[in-house]
Formats: sequence, C-alpha cells, structure tokens
Amino acid sequence: MTANMNRWLLPQGIEDVLPDRAEAIEGLRRRVLDLYHRWGYALIMPPEVEFLDSLLTGVGGDLSLRTMKVVDQASGHLMGFRADMTPQVARVDASRLEGEGPRRLCYAGTVLRAQPDNYGRSRAPLQVGAEVFGVPGPTADAEVIGLMAATLSEVGIRDFTLDLGHVGLYRALVEDLEPDADREALLRDAIRRKDAGAVEEALEGLGADAARREALKALPALHGGEEVLEAAADCAVTPRAERALEELKTLVAHLHRRELGDHLCFDLGEVRGYDYHTGPVFAAYVAGQGEAVFYGGRYDGIGAAFGKSRPATGISGDLKLLADLMPAEAGAPVGVLAPAEGPDDLQRTIQSLRAQGVRVVQVLEPLAEEAFEAEARRLGCAQILAHDGEQGWRTRPVEPQEDE
Repeated sequence: MTANMNRWLLPQGIEDVLPDRAEAIEGLRRRVLDLYHRWGYALIMPPEVEFLDSLLTGVGGDLSLRTMKVVDQASGHLMGFRADMTPQVARVDASRLEGEGPRRLCYAGTVLRAQPDNYGRSRAPLQVGAEVFGVPGPTADAEVIGLMAATLSEVGIRDFTLDLGHVGLYRALVEDLEPDADREALLRDAIRRKDAGAVEEALEGLGADAARREALKALPALHGGEEVLEAAADCAVTPRAERALEELKTLVAHLHRRELGDHLCFDLGEVRGYDYHTGPVFAAYVAGQGEAVFYGGRYDGIGAAFGKSRPATGISGDLKLLADLMPAEAGAPVGVLAPAEGPDDLQRTIQSLRAQGVRVVQVLEPLAEEAFEAEARRLGCAQILAHDGEQGWRTRPVEPQEDE
C-alpha cells in the first residue's frame, strides 16, 4: 500500500484543488475578470508554454531561474512553462495587436515555478493581472493601483497596505559607477535586507562620490509614511534621482484623489525586480501574510525586443491565495434535487429550471422519499422537485433534520 501511495504523491508545492476550494477560486476568478472588464480591460489567453527565446526575452535572470524548461520533441528547441504571464502579455501587445494608442489587457491562468518559494506557497499559482500599455505618466500607475485596491475589495479585504517605491531612485544613484555584477548584486541585496553594515561594505571600491554614498546608505532607512518622501530629498543628489522622487510624489497625489491615501506607506529601499522594473513599484500587504498578496510596477520598453518599445505598467496576484483570504462564509444549501424518473415532462421541467440559472442535480437511480431528502442534504440542495399530480412538477424545501 505504501508503495502505491508514493506513486500518487505530487511534487513539492503542487496540489490538487478539491471541490469547495475550487468553486471559491473559480467564483473569484469570474468576479475579478468581470471587474476588470468593467474597467475597460480586454481579456487575452497566452499559451502555457513557449520557446525560451520569446518567453524570456527582455526579462531579468531571476525569471529564467524560476522557469521550468523542457525540450520540444517536435522541433528539438528548448521550451519553458511560463513562470509569469506579464512578459507574455507584453509580447502580445508588441507583436500581435495593431495600433499605437493606450491599451488595457488582462489575463488569468496557471503559471509554473521551477522551485518553491520560502513561504510555502503553491508552485502553480493561478495568476490574475492587468496591464496598461502606451501611457508613460503616473495616471496609468495610479489606475492599476486603484484596480489592485478594487480587486482586494472584491475579495472582501478592506484593511490593506499599499507599499510604494521607485527603482529609478536606486538606478540614478548607481549609474555611471560601473560596478561589477557581483558587487552591485551585493549592494542591492544589502539594501533590500536593510542591512546598513552590509551596504557600507558593498560600497567599498565602487568609486561613488560622498553624496551618492550617503544617499545609498540612507535608502534602507527610508520606509514609513509620507514623511519619507520629504526625508528622501537628501537622496536626490542627481537630476535623475530628483526626477524619480518627483514622479513618486506625483503618483501619490493621484492616489489621494482616488481616496487611497490612508492605505499608503513607502519603502524607497525596495529594489524588487530591479532587472525588470523601470519606475514606480507597488505591492499590497494584508495582516497575517509575510509577503505581498498583490504586486506590480512600471516596466517601460519591454516590448522593444518584439519590435515595439512601449511604456507599460501593471499588477498581478495569485487567485488561489486571494480566495483563501476571503472571509469564511457558511455555505447555504442552494439548488434543487430532481428524481431519476417521473412523468414525461420531468426532463422538460429540469431543462427549464437550468435555463433560468437554477442549479438542478438529478439523481441517477430511484430513491425512497426519506433517502431522497437525505441525498438532497448531502448534495447541498435547498429544494427538491416533486410531482403533486394535479399541478405537475413543483419545488418544495428540503425537510430539516430533527437535530437542526
């Protein structure tokens, strides 16, 4: 028996989704995509697997490490299972759709990660997201952040924090320093971990002037409320750094107009996605979760490799995780249980109810009345379909059990 059970084990981080949870996830997927449709986002469905040449074009090395690779037996070329749908959406915008104007696209689909993360989350998230192409300013960033907040509201989450940063500030402080890749990665990692001593050590030998050194050393401490933006003025030691800070302030003003000011906090030492993002980065946090439940940022120019360089910004999250965060609700019985057989108009009655959107479950074998009532309760049906002779088929409530 043990040997047979081992054959049925799934890989680490891969799980079956059973009926109750599957219905919750699917219901949320429909509601979220309906929400995005109401905001004007067009749905696309990229393939789950692509040749690596296109799948990883224009993205950082981190995504390559997370991508599971296989050999296409038809062509002999390497393919990858998508680990993130955002680059696919950028490819579609740049190479498959006509026009240069603003474009809103959304998507929902399973992605596959080569390795599990440190939080015990699924290696096969059901990623949902939305992207805006062709708009370079903060209005598009503000819209997708607003959509992120609306998505959390759809889940039933009202208490959340929107964490904002801007990778352009860090980029401005290290430009022209030409550090080797390993040393620069150490500096970024130290800033991300907010380790002042490690930042000081990584700065040795970079050739940064005193102003830049002090600005880079200050980044890990620049997190908190809006006062951080004023404190960051001392870090704007180059025109590009000053521009990044002004962009962030302008974005904050847009978010206040969307009545999201009470949810905002800032982390100017956030360098997540440095190889990929080009401007503001944002993430949503909720209590009890060690990592962001929704995230996004600006990634201008990713479509250049496909022949069309466009401004771009977007958000994404895992519908499985979001469904698990929904407030618990007692599932009330719903639908009708119909008998296996009866007068000739039974099937017509069942078809009519289903056409009206009613859930109708028909038993497959005749059951005695008591067993029929018990089956209705087992299947979560609130009513049964019964024939009363004169008035034909009618629904009536399921009789409660004696202990209810």
